[in-house]
Amino acid sequence: MRRLNLFISTTAALALAACSSAAPDPIDVGFGPDPKLPPPTKQILPTVNIAAAEMWPNGMVPTPAAGMAVTEFARDLDHPRWVYQLPNGDVLVAESNAPKKEISTGLMGWIQKRVMAKAGAGVPSADRITLLRDADGDGVAELKTPFMTNLHSPFGMSLIGSTFYIANADAVVSVPYQEGQTAITATPQQVFALPGGPRNHHWTKSLIPSLDGTKLYVGVGSNSNIGENGMDKETGRAAIWEFDIKSGEGRLFGEGLRNPVGMDFDAATGKIYTVVNERDELGDNLVPDYLTSVQDGGFYGWPYSYFGQRVDTRVKPQRPDLVANAIKPDYALGSHTASLGLDISDGRQTGIAALYGRGAFIGQHGSWNRKPRSGYKVIFVPFDQNGPAGDPRDVLTGFLDGDIARGRPVGVILDQSGGLLVADDVGNRIWRVAPK
Repeated sequence: MRRLNLFISTTAALALAACSSAAPDPIDVGFGPDPKLPPPTKQILPTVNIAAAEMWPNGMVPTPAAGMAVTEFARDLDHPRWVYQLPNGDVLVAESNAPKKEISTGLMGWIQKRVMAKAGAGVPSADRITLLRDADGDGVAELKTPFMTNLHSPFGMSLIGSTFYIANADAVVSVPYQEGQTAITATPQQVFALPGGPRNHHWTKSLIPSLDGTKLYVGVGSNSNIGENGMDKETGRAAIWEFDIKSGEGRLFGEGLRNPVGMDFDAATGKIYTVVNERDELGDNLVPDYLTSVQDGGFYGWPYSYFGQRVDTRVKPQRPDLVANAIKPDYALGSHTASLGLDISDGRQTGIAALYGRGAFIGQHGSWNRKPRSGYKVIFVPFDQNGPAGDPRDVLTGFLDGDIARGRPVGVILDQSGGLLVADDVGNRIWRVAPK
C-alpha cells in the first residue's frame, strides 16, 4: 500500500506539473448541448486522484434530493453492476467484474490495475446474477438468491417472451425462462459472439431489445483510450451492434462511441440513446462524457475527434474522411464523470418518474483522473420534445465523503412501483429512491 500511495502521489504531482497552473473550470461548464471545451492539455502522465473505497457504516445512506427518501433495497452483494426488472417485479442484479484473463500491459495497464484496486474495483468477478424479491412492497427485498451462476462477467440482461438473454463479456447467451422461477440451471446457449479477449479493456456489454422485440442492441466499448494498441485491436468495438434474433445476423448500428454503456429507447420518439465514456489524458475538463441519440450508421468521432469534429492530434494516422462526418453528441455530462447507468422516463409513470417528468436518469460512477473529482452521483437530465435540454438535477448524492468513496453508482432502473433502483458496486448495495 505504501508503494501504491507513493506512486499515486508521484504520478499526480508529475501530471499536475505538466498542466497549466490555472485551476480548471467548475465541472458544470461541461454539461449541456454546448459545453465549454478548453484547449487540450499535454500530460506526461495522467492525473490520478482516486477516492479510496470504504464501505458504508451501518445506518449511513446516500443523500436523496429534497422530497425523496432512500432505502437499502438489498445489501451484502458482490460488486453489483447492473439491474433489470422482470415483468413479475423480481429484480435481477449482475454481480460482475473484469474477466480473469483480461490483458493489461505497459505503464497504463499497471496504473489501471492499481487505480482500480484502490477504487474498490479490483475484486474477482462473482460471475453471477442474483434475484431480489420485495414481496410486501416496502422497498426492501426479503428474498436474495442466486439466479444464474458460472457466467462470464455478465452485464446486460433482457427478457423477450420466454427467453432470457445475458450479455457476457464475449457473447450474448440465452436460457429459457418461466415466470416466477427463482433460479435457472439450464446451460446458456450462445446467440451472438461479441468482441472479447484476450485483451478486453472495456469488458462491460450492455443489452436492450428493440421496441418490437425482434432485435437486440449491444454496447461494446473500445479496447484502449485512443487506439494506442493499434486500430486492428478495435475491430467491431467502440460501437453499438444490432442483432436480428430471427436471422441470427448482426451489423454495426453506430460507431465511434468510445465506451457506450447504458442504453435505452425514448418511447416518445423511438430513438435509441446511450451514455458514453469519453477519452482521457487531455486535462481535467476534457473530454466530457455524454448522452446522445444514436443514428443508424452514424459515426461519433472516436478516436479521431471528440464532441463533433475537434481533432485529437495524438491519434496516428489521422482520418479526416471520418472526422468530416463525425456527429456531435446531444448532451455533455461532465468530464471524467464515468456516466454508466441510463433509464429514460416518459414522465407518465408513477412515483419518482412522475415528479421528475420526461428525461433521463443517469448513474455517474465517478472519476479517478480529475482534480477536483467529478461524478459519484445519480442525476436527471430533462427532455423536451426533441431530446435532452435544460440543466441536470441531482437525484442521489453523498457517495463521496471527503477523500473516501462510500459507494459508486452504476446501473439505474425505474421500478414498477414508482422508485428508482441504483446499483452501488463499491457499497455492495442496491439503493431505492422514491418520493417520501
